[in-house]
Amino acid sequence: MDSLTQIVLGAAVGEAVLGRKVGNRAMLYGAIAGTIPDLDTFVGYITDTVTAIEIHRGFSHSIVFSVLFAPVFGWLISKIERRSAATWKDWSWLMFWGLFTHPILDSFTTWGTQLFWPLDIRLAFRSIFVIDPLYTLPFIIFLILAMRSEKGSKKRRKYNNLGLVISSAYLLLTLMLKGISFHNFENALEDQNISYRQIETKPSPFNTILWTANVETENAFLIGDYSFFDTQPIQFNRYPKDHHLLGSLEKYDKVQRLIDITNGWYIISEEEGKTFLHDLRFGVLDPTAKDPTFVFTYELIEEAGELRVEEVDRNPEEAKKLVSVLGERIFGN
Repeated sequence: MDSLTQIVLGAAVGEAVLGRKVGNRAMLYGAIAGTIPDLDTFVGYITDTVTAIEIHRGFSHSIVFSVLFAPVFGWLISKIERRSAATWKDWSWLMFWGLFTHPILDSFTTWGTQLFWPLDIRLAFRSIFVIDPLYTLPFIIFLILAMRSEKGSKKRRKYNNLGLVISSAYLLLTLMLKGISFHNFENALEDQNISYRQIETKPSPFNTILWTANVETENAFLIGDYSFFDTQPIQFNRYPKDHHLLGSLEKYDKVQRLIDITNGWYIISEEEGKTFLHDLRFGVLDPTAKDPTFVFTYELIEEAGELRVEEVDRNPEEAKKLVSVLGERIFGN
């Protein structure tokens, strides 16, 4: 999830664990704990694109990381907060839950987490977009109300617990909505006599009303979208796999690693002599466009017998258009 949401979750968890003893400082250190796992994004500044993708939401988002580093961070805080009533054990417990709930929340997104690192398992329920106002805004409101209440009071605990309960209930609701949309996509494929190998569904940006599906057939991928307000049948757009366009580039280790990262959900395209790999897991910016831009595209550049992979920057104009397109599409086809 986005940084603000993780800060809010961490602060609420900190309050639940240690708020009675230390008040708002529990929220402060909980917010810090909720931020720490995402510091792995800085790896991208010191390594190549493929390695950075592999590392993101890896070790720092695992149970192992939470167990190993919670006592370390707890010890550091205990030295800073020497006058506090909380002990090293108290601070370590707060940091553990702050670190651990971060990847639990991220596991509901499309990217997922390697919660069970070093096992090569990426847990991804794909039921919530990385930014979802319906999850975050109520959470923030209750956190602010708790923050403004007296330390240790029943009102403070009530507000904080409400934020945690409502946000958790919303996550469970997203799983139910995902199940309903998945069933509708399956029915649409059956009605249209489309044979397929596998299907994945996920919510579109900023909401859980409009859902998209990636469908693998023998030679192409289909992408369709479905809103709970739709009155017309689901339509699927076809994108040829064109994996053969990789040619000699397929031999490079970075290409194989990138393919592994996509779990096979990728297509290849060529434009003006350049080769691109499009990661289909995150869909397209504008599902209504005839020639859409994929959210994640990588250029494969061969130079002097070596391969360089560069992420293609998204067009800001298309990103701006996304909001208006979604606003119209959410309310039905």
